[in-house]
Amino acid sequence: MIKRFFNALVLIGLFTSLQVNADVAIKKDNVGYYGFEPDIITNYVSSNAKKIGFVRITAELMVEDVSYVAIIEHHSPLLRDAIIDVLLRQPEQKIKSMTGREEIRVLILDRLKELMEKETGKKLVRDILFTKYLYH
Repeated sequence: MIKRFFNALVLIGLFTSLQVNADVAIKKDNVGYYGFEPDIITNYVSSNAKKIGFVRITAELMVEDVSYVAIIEHHSPLLRDAIIDVLLRQPEQKIKSMTGREEIRVLILDRLKELMEKETGKKLVRDILFTKYLYH
């Protein structure tokens, strides 16, 4: 009986400790988001010379801290241009495949981090999310 009581106390202490640590982790993580308005639309390299393909995305940037959103907004024309540049260089097969879409997302993310580090001295951007991805 005493052993069960002791085990229950240890479990309660463990869960309480985990909850306190989780609350601290949540408070430390103060990410922000910036959405590009309007949607980003550009052509891509089509395999058929007679057909022009296009891709339309809605993109949200996850930034390391909510205070960086104003900096991202200030540099948004540069970032938008970089996204368009990466997209228009992609072949049709990559644009239309799920694995290709992920490769493109990573290419764009790396490019945006590189640009922000060059412009501000910090990477600022944690991730990019495509909330809409359409192609034709």
